[in-house]
Amino acid sequence: MSSGVTRRGRGEPKVLELRVREEKDGFELHFGGRVLLAHRADSPALALAHGNPDVAMVRGNFRMADAPVSAPVLQVCQRGPDGTVRLGVGESDAILSVEADQARSAITFRAADSFDRMTIDFALGDDEVLWGGGEQMSYLALNGRKFPVWTSEPGVGREPGSALTDLASADGSFAGGDYWTTNYPEPTVLSSAGWALSLGNPEYCELDCTAAGRLRLHVWAGAVSITLYQGNPASLVQQLGARFGPRQPLPQWALGGAVVGLKDGARSFERLEQIIEAGAAVSGLWCEDWVGVRQTSFGRRLFWDWQWNADRYPDLPARIAALKARGIRFLGYVNPYLAVDGPLYPEAAERGYFARRLDSDEPYLVDFGEFDAGVVDFTNPAAADWFAEEVIGKRMLDFGLDGWMADFGEYLPVDLRLFDGDPMQEHNRWPVRWAEVNRRAVASRGREGDVLWFMRAGHTGVHAHCPLLWAGDQSVDFSRHDGIGTVITAALSSGLVGNAFSHSDVGGYTSLFDNVRTEELLLRWYELGAFSPVMRTHEGNRPDDNLQIDSTPQLLAAFARWSRVHATLAPYVAHLVAEAQATGLPAQRALFLHYPDDRDTFTIQDQFLYGEDLMVAPVIEQGAVSRRVYLPGKAGQVWRHVWSGADRAPGWHEVAAPIGQPPAFFRPESRFAALFGELPK
Repeated sequence: MSSGVTRRGRGEPKVLELRVREEKDGFELHFGGRVLLAHRADSPALALAHGNPDVAMVRGNFRMADAPVSAPVLQVCQRGPDGTVRLGVGESDAILSVEADQARSAITFRAADSFDRMTIDFALGDDEVLWGGGEQMSYLALNGRKFPVWTSEPGVGREPGSALTDLASADGSFAGGDYWTTNYPEPTVLSSAGWALSLGNPEYCELDCTAAGRLRLHVWAGAVSITLYQGNPASLVQQLGARFGPRQPLPQWALGGAVVGLKDGARSFERLEQIIEAGAAVSGLWCEDWVGVRQTSFGRRLFWDWQWNADRYPDLPARIAALKARGIRFLGYVNPYLAVDGPLYPEAAERGYFARRLDSDEPYLVDFGEFDAGVVDFTNPAAADWFAEEVIGKRMLDFGLDGWMADFGEYLPVDLRLFDGDPMQEHNRWPVRWAEVNRRAVASRGREGDVLWFMRAGHTGVHAHCPLLWAGDQSVDFSRHDGIGTVITAALSSGLVGNAFSHSDVGGYTSLFDNVRTEELLLRWYELGAFSPVMRTHEGNRPDDNLQIDSTPQLLAAFARWSRVHATLAPYVAHLVAEAQATGLPAQRALFLHYPDDRDTFTIQDQFLYGEDLMVAPVIEQGAVSRRVYLPGKAGQVWRHVWSGADRAPGWHEVAAPIGQPPAFFRPESRFAALFGELPK
């Protein structure tokens, strides 16, 4: 069985060949001239099992366990008349089918009987580097580690054995997390050898990259569908981005300055004026507390009923209109749950729009930490329509909001009943359903490309709906697995699987166990945020305990300067937005996307190409006044230092990086070179 098709990527013809070659005691799957999978009786590449899952959840933190019973080793039995290959022994069998056409190349494994676990081993070369896995926070290269794919809270600290992680998990909630916990996992893997695969299953799975020479997929399903891609890294990213159509554009207004995040009630407007008077370029005011607040032991949280709280924000419609007349948009907050003590909850309950308990028709309630909320059931079309129209449409868009944080999406429990579907299959799909509800509301008002909304949760397909990711709830520190540096890894990894735009909470979010912002951290996060498509600040979960952008004259002056840097870059970012629309390439790029033959770039995750013309190496180490920077390229090429104008040749360099001058370089031949040279010093 063989099929050869021509696929074009970046104007370059690619011959894509996918075929099965039968062997005496097994078979080989060939793809693009290489053996992608080799199955033998003595070294099986495919295995089946019956599973017995144990899923525990505490406030969005999950632990997955299983007790599988393995089937006997599968052997090749016969080739079917339709070209499929049947593998089996005794009462166990599986069928492999292969499909290749102009649009896609795919393989499907389907187990007979009741097997609901499948393990598939793909062959790797000795020097292949793997990337992907969705939005990863700790590691860009996947080699040597296992990555469970199950959307969840990332955790606090994310490094078992560290003080912060152990304190967060001390109550038995496993809220400390680990290197692989993420809001947005995706079962997609790219290889430096010029191929990629994307699993079509939503069920829990594991990307096991621990063994040299092997990529193992372990899926909690009896049928597995995998789509294959071929090309250089940039072509692979383009193909993965094109799976669900063009990227959603960012609004032009969001590029011309910072979105200032304040949650101080009516006083937020007074503080905004002081920030503007200090010289800041401001494109938006983001007040997540527009719905009211709820004080908990975790900090200042919101009242989860998605409509204007007039007590906290008197005269808000008039204030929104006045800001908009000055070119400043107002943004709010929403998530897919409703607190039991809010006025929208009884309306949704009466209509039957909540997921239900297993033992009754009562709404299933989730403990969000000192308050309970119902899960709006988006598998019910009427519930999804109601939320899109009555909540987001009327109470937010028609009210005057021009954007919002579309939070959560990771918390769907598996011990509930849905209108349609199995929660084990729906859990990873839930962020995509949530994104679709938001997009539907925006589209209903004809405002795609004008409203700025952003999510942290995701899975395969979320980028079809969501225009902007944010990296979640980082700790307010420089820690390796949960601090400022993780937002760079998040942007690079999510960009590889189709997401064009990412940003972060400038200053971080999570402040627990006396861990608070330092002046140095906030200043360094300004620098990073200015070189993001959207620069947005956040006051964090405990605003009163932490430094804010207007806490001191020095912090305010520095923020004003970096907001102007962001605004100055607006023409270049607009170019990156158009480029993402046309090609699918992300704004913040791993170095190997433009330098695929340079192996030094394959594991760099603490600096990024901002488009093709600008190299940014943020300072993410506490106390650092210089850092090592890699400048890729060929002999004769130079990179120009943004702050001094000095030229550097390709290679490794120790670059001075005092606060206020993070290492940033541009290509002198860029048509934006004059713009880069004008950045506020």
